[in-house]
Amino acid sequence: MPAVPEVIQRFVDTTNAGDAAGFLDCFTENAFLSDWGREFTGRAGVSSWNDTDNIGVDSHLSIRNVVPEGHRYRLLVIVNGKGFNGEGTMTFTLAGDRISRLEIS
Repeated sequence: MPAVPEVIQRFVDTTNAGDAAGFLDCFTENAFLSDWGREFTGRAGVSSWNDTDNIGVDSHLSIRNVVPEGHRYRLLVIVNGKGFNGEGTMTFTLAGDRISRLEIS
């Protein structure tokens, strides 16, 4: 499996640790997140999604595969917790050392 960029690994680690502040620090100020068509913008939007769909429901993420595509990385993840459980794809777009866009499908 190709190397996982540090900020994406931090996204996974902070989710699994329940560290909301560390999780939000992974994103740019104007980040965009799409979760099966539900759209969230900026850190306030990402924070809202985190409360209802991620750390707020005790999600635990495991990376199964990563495919680099330039500044984008497509990951197959396994999610467990009190919300969604199962496999999904997360496509991250990076801007420097932060996540500028996350698409979940």
